[in-house]
Amino acid sequence: MAADPTARPALPATFRPTRTRVVLLGVGAVMFATVTAIGLVLDGLGPGERLSFVLTAVLLSSVLVLLSRPKVVVDEDGVTVVNLTTRRRLAWAEILRVNLRPGDPWVFLDLSDGTSLPVLGIQPGIAKERAVSDARALRALAEERGSGPHGN
Repeated sequence: MAADPTARPALPATFRPTRTRVVLLGVGAVMFATVTAIGLVLDGLGPGERLSFVLTAVLLSSVLVLLSRPKVVVDEDGVTVVNLTTRRRLAWAEILRVNLRPGDPWVFLDLSDGTSLPVLGIQPGIAKERAVSDARALRALAEERGSGPHGN
């Protein structure tokens, strides 16, 4: 039997691009180990040069960790959107609409203050079906609990 596409998850719930996160963190770990190992086994390098290899590995891996950070956490009181460098807490009433149109790189929230907030935690990149399902679940929650088209 197919799952209801508008089924609301049990709260609290977290939406995140899990496959993308696994790939980014895996590549980051392999890259860190490889660059560090190269820096340590090359002959003729001084301590400062070896340290620069390790610091470069840390920097490159840190970028991938940053890219793996996005998520959306929903609970009874609202939504927490964690993007690359920002975290924003929203009450359900602030969310007017949840949008994921064909070709969009991620979900966008239309907010009551007239702005739109990108939600990188739901993105159709590797797992499009999962992103659509997550967007529908978030939309259903927002309409049920917020001030959207069918909300309070």
